[in-house]
Amino acid sequence: MFRDEAVLIASAGRGGDGCSSFHREKFTPRGGPDGGDGGDGGSVILRASVHESSLFRISRARHARAEHGRQGTSNNKHGRNGADLLIEVPVGTVVRDLRRGNVMADLKHEGSEVVVAAGGKGGRGNARFATAINQAPRRNDFGRDGEKRELQLELKLVADVGLVGLPNAGKSTLISRLTAARPRVAAYPFTTLEPALGFCETGGEPSALVLADIPGLIRGAADGKGLGHQFLRHVERTRVLLHLVDCSAEAEDPAAARAAIADELSAYAPELADRRRLLVATKVEDAASEARALELIAAAGGYGVAISAVTGAGLPALRRAMLGAVNAPVAAADPELPEATRHVGASEMGPDSRDPVREG
Repeated sequence: MFRDEAVLIASAGRGGDGCSSFHREKFTPRGGPDGGDGGDGGSVILRASVHESSLFRISRARHARAEHGRQGTSNNKHGRNGADLLIEVPVGTVVRDLRRGNVMADLKHEGSEVVVAAGGKGGRGNARFATAINQAPRRNDFGRDGEKRELQLELKLVADVGLVGLPNAGKSTLISRLTAARPRVAAYPFTTLEPALGFCETGGEPSALVLADIPGLIRGAADGKGLGHQFLRHVERTRVLLHLVDCSAEAEDPAAARAAIADELSAYAPELADRRRLLVATKVEDAASEARALELIAAAGGYGVAISAVTGAGLPALRRAMLGAVNAPVAAADPELPEATRHVGASEMGPDSRDPVREG
C-alpha cells in the first residue's frame, strides 16, 4: 500500500552509567579506582534508499527506539555502545520536527542520511576523577538520556517527468505504454488512487527517464477538492510536466480542460506556473479527435504532440519530445518549450508509428 505521509517517534538510546569501583587483587592492597565509562546510546538514523517506494512500513510502526549503552564495569572496562537504529526511507523524503516545525533534512539522493535522534553520552567511571590529591574518588557520572523527537515524514517523488491532467485524460494508459508500470486502467474517472513511477527508455542521453503519474486533478484541487490535491507535492520535483488533454469526441472542451489544470497548478504552487510543460493531446484516434487536437495545439502556439496510447500512434515522437524537454536549457523563457515539441499529424498516425520499445 502506498503512503506518502507518516509520523515517526524516534527515541535514541540512553548512555550507560559510569562505574565506581576499586581494584581488588592479592598483593595489591591499594589498587586504586578502576571504574570504567558507560557506553554511548545508539542514535536513530534515516537513510534514503531506492529500495523503498512508500512510507507504509513506518506508518505501521510509529515508534523507533535505538539501543541503550551498557554500564561500565570494574577493571576499567568500558561499557558497550548501543547499536544505532538505521531506518530506510524512500528517496525524496522530507523530514520535519513536529514540535519545532523546522525541516531537518530533505533526502533527495540515494544514500543520504540524517541523524534524527542522537544517542546519549555514557557516564564517566570513577577512574576518570583520580588526581594527585584525590587518589580514591568515589564519584561517577550517570549516562545521559538520548534525544526523543516526533517527526513528520513527507514523501515527494523524485521524477524527471510528471503526468498531470483531468481524470480520465489517459495518464495511466500512457505510463503503462511507455514504462513497465502497471497502474489501474479503466473507462471511468479516478482509477488512479495513488502515484505511480516508471522508467521510460529513451534511446538517448539519459538512457531512461523517470515518469510519475498522479491521480487526476479537478477544478478546485488546490483547495482540497478531489484526490489529486493530496499528491500535487509529487510534481514539485519534476523537471518537466506532461500536460495531458483528452481530445476525443466525448471529452469536454480541450482548451477549457487545459486552462483548468494550468490554473490549479499555479494556485497550488506559483513556481509550477514556470515549470517546463509539454502539451500532449491524447486519444487522437479518428478525424474528429485529430481536428480537436489541431485546434488545441494551434491555440497553444502551434507546439504540442498528438498521440494515441491505445494504438501507439505518436509515442516515438513523444519520447523524443520528452528527452528534448528534459535536456533543454534551464533559462527557457516559455515554459512550454517550443523547440522541444512538434505536432504529429494524421499522416504519421498509421500502424508504423507504434512504439517500437514497449508494447504495454
